[in-house]
Amino acid sequence: MPERMVGKQAPRFEMDAVMPNKEFGKVSLEENMKNDKWTVLFFYPMDFTFVCPTEITAMSDRYEEFEDLDAVVIGASTDTVHTHLAWINTPRDKNGLGDIKYPLAADHNQEVARKYGILIEEEGVALRGLFIIDPEGELKYQVVHDNNIGRSVDEVLRVLQALQTGGLCPANWKPGEATLQV
Repeated sequence: MPERMVGKQAPRFEMDAVMPNKEFGKVSLEENMKNDKWTVLFFYPMDFTFVCPTEITAMSDRYEEFEDLDAVVIGASTDTVHTHLAWINTPRDKNGLGDIKYPLAADHNQEVARKYGILIEEEGVALRGLFIIDPEGELKYQVVHDNNIGRSVDEVLRVLQALQTGGLCPANWKPGEATLQV
């Protein structure tokens, strides 16, 4: 039986990545923690597929909202940084990404996907796992989708804002609404 992760320290990671300026760099949870930032880490199965670019570009199109919430977004797959760069250099109207505003990390050795419990071992690809980690490194939220289903950026932002209230948020809570009083 897999061990729960929410409420515990998130597995630390450092991965090679293509940065928004299209240069190669590194991303790490430790760096985000040092900078007192929330981390939104999301995995997708593979570059040059069909559902993945809809999620990646939707997150990029709303990136300023994540920045306003002191959050760093990192997309990741088990592809290489070279494949990521080729996909970024492909225009959106040709099933590419075009310019994006956050790094795409390469978990080519599959280590991070395995630590987060979302690696499909026999295929060497990740499920659509999304993790929100607070500035102290505690995993506060995780959701895993079937690879055929894209995620909602609205919901990711809503959950991030709910977590940042520090309060009890009822079902269907929306930013600006009151939290529950005990």
